[in-house]
Amino acid sequence: QVQLVESGGGLVRPGGSLRLSCAASGYTFSTYHMGWFRQTPGKEREFVAAITWSGGSTVYGDSVKGRFTIFRDNAKNTVSLQMNSLKPEDTAVYYCARSTWGRWSIGPDAYDYWGQGTQVTVSS
Repeated sequence: QVQLVESGGGLVRPGGSLRLSCAASGYTFSTYHMGWFRQTPGKEREFVAAITWSGGSTVYGDSVKGRFTIFRDNAKNTVSLQMNSLKPEDTAVYYCARSTWGRWSIGPDAYDYWGQGTQVTVSS
């Protein structure tokens, strides 16, 4: 069965950095686009970043452009999110997700499997 397991969340001071990782299993990882989303209580899930199956193309949400970088290692079945210059408003639960095969989209409806999420808290 498809499994996505995030790790790397935690507490970080404003301006700091954190790297999230997502380990995928149960399918051919290298043939699916992947994405990261985040959510805070009472708000809709927000698109953060996505990467194509090959890693050749990426797209970012406006609020994280220039600060976050998504990358993947198809040999290790992992997708990661490097987060720099973190701000308190980046505080959220971060989810990695698998795109429905062949779909390249920033909308959460285009993603069919989700991890359990990892908490990121940016606070002094």
